[in-house]
Amino acid sequence: MAGQLDGKVAIVTGAAGGIGAAIVRRFVAEGARVAAIDSRECEVGTARFVADLADDRATAGAVRQAREALGRVELFVHAAAASVPGGVLDTPACDFQHLYDVNVVGAVRLIQALAPTMDEGSSIILLSSINARFATPTLAAYAASKAALESLARTAACELAPRGIRVNAIAPASIDTPLLRGSFERADDPAAAEAANRRRHPLARLGTPEEVAALALFLASEAAAWITGSVYAIDGGAGVTRQ
Repeated sequence: MAGQLDGKVAIVTGAAGGIGAAIVRRFVAEGARVAAIDSRECEVGTARFVADLADDRATAGAVRQAREALGRVELFVHAAAASVPGGVLDTPACDFQHLYDVNVVGAVRLIQALAPTMDEGSSIILLSSINARFATPTLAAYAASKAALESLARTAACELAPRGIRVNAIAPASIDTPLLRGSFERADDPAAAEAANRRRHPLARLGTPEEVAALALFLASEAAAWITGSVYAIDGGAGVTRQ
């Protein structure tokens, strides 16, 4: 049976993380050849590259190697993200700059490198967060960068629409990844921290990386051929009853 992405070539950043790795696995299962990029070694992907997305030369080098290995890129998913805890007053300005450089400008670097050679029907997907839409005193820099990323998705969608290239964003709430589990473990009472987090979602559970990957697959596929400039929440209902 043919996969939904048969013959497609994709780049997925953040591919060593829980969500990025799940997207790589799902795309590969659907027939795509995937270049997995992260700042650390990836365990999934047709081809794997290590690059600092805050570095112009490293990013350009990874894109060049991905093209040499797999060919013309038609799908790009930016799942890479940096984060630091803290509010506006206690997060150093350099941390704001670093997060913006990876989360937002990293996406810009790749869009600028890839879009000029993308064919009509290509798809770009940027991973945002529920925190882009809400005041988030504990993650001020991260939330601000994700709000900027959503704005970037909308603007890029308008600019690239005449060429038939679609740009959308996905905004997850709490996804069951090692990163989230680590935040629970750092709490005084990890079980209570997890229970409180689950209560923030009307569906009363954490999301899974595979559920995010399923949404990414839809947005990358022909089934979403008339969707661009949208931000898709995948949040268990948290966005309608933010607590």
